[in-house]
Amino acid sequence: MKRTVVLEEIRQMRFEEAYEGWQKKHFTQEEAARLLGVCERSFRRYIAQYEEEGLESLLDKRLHQPSHRCAPVDEVMALLRLYRSRYRGWNVKHFYRFYQRVHQGDRSDTWVKQRLQAEGLVAQAKRKGKHRKKRERAVLPGMLLHQDGSDHEWIPGKRWDLIVTMDDATSEHYSMFFVEEEGTGSSFKAMKEVIKSKGLCCSLYTDRGSHYWTTPEVGGKVDKQNLTQFGRALQQLGIEMIAAYSPEARGRSERAFRTHQGRLPQELALQGIERIDEANDYLKRVYMPSYNREFAVPPTLEGTAFVPWLTGSLDDILCEQHERTVGKDNCVRIDNLVLQIPKDAYRCHYARAKVRVHRYEEGGYGLFHGPRKLAGYTGKGDLIEPA
Repeated sequence: MKRTVVLEEIRQMRFEEAYEGWQKKHFTQEEAARLLGVCERSFRRYIAQYEEEGLESLLDKRLHQPSHRCAPVDEVMALLRLYRSRYRGWNVKHFYRFYQRVHQGDRSDTWVKQRLQAEGLVAQAKRKGKHRKKRERAVLPGMLLHQDGSDHEWIPGKRWDLIVTMDDATSEHYSMFFVEEEGTGSSFKAMKEVIKSKGLCCSLYTDRGSHYWTTPEVGGKVDKQNLTQFGRALQQLGIEMIAAYSPEARGRSERAFRTHQGRLPQELALQGIERIDEANDYLKRVYMPSYNREFAVPPTLEGTAFVPWLTGSLDDILCEQHERTVGKDNCVRIDNLVLQIPKDAYRCHYARAKVRVHRYEEGGYGLFHGPRKLAGYTGKGDLIEPA
């Protein structure tokens, strides 16, 4: 059986599950569409087809028959010659009227527009802005988490970044701590705390900070192919990353930060806290449990979407990884340090071999050749553990 046919059958089964959940009001149309990997409009179209013609109507008919709308090359070239010779500079709608009336054209206006745009004879119009509407909460804990940082004067004369990781379904805070400056290390630390206490989530919603995403153009779309260190780590863990393009898109976390900025400075001052380690201890012991008791809400459905983390080392995933080529002296160089590879029973030396250096959040390095760890090193480059 062809792979495309198998995928169609799987899509049918997944649609039945999503449709049943929507009928029983376990999911909204938006959540059911997300399970299928389509937009909400496509899911509504599937519903109409399914209720009118049954499950077979969802099969892609293009798999079994050639398109009857495929135009011959001669017809396409004739259309382009006509536009170039007599109607150059006309907009598509104006040209299409003459194409129908004067030249007896029987193709659709969309077909004509796409042919002209593909040839570069007319420019594509700017896309209309999307209709905005309130986004409902995720229905289960662990389906969608928010992570963000807030720069604020939490202590008089001292500005720290507060890093918060919270659940979209319940607004419960799973991780909360201060750092001098938000970055890759703080994001790794927050995700490690969440995974150790709760497990792996389905997706993570973040802003377009440079430690989360690579953005080729200022204010433009993120590059989902050129991953940052944090993006690579979450891809290894199977967690989907979602980029937010405005503060309004992160409304729940933004409102939570307004609450923290209105309460935390007063509480820290009341306790006489001035150092960042004391502040983090207070957050963990007192403030975060108190905040969750007051502001967390129950999820729509019982259960959880978290998956327990059972195998492997989180430290070797949630860390910076850099590829290096071993020198002729059997050493690797990184951060102005020289890491000497110790003897092992597998190879005489690793000269010219490609290896991977892990820079850990707590300090120190790990050296890997494929899946095998060759050695560990201190932050000064001293060998601490042969494999």
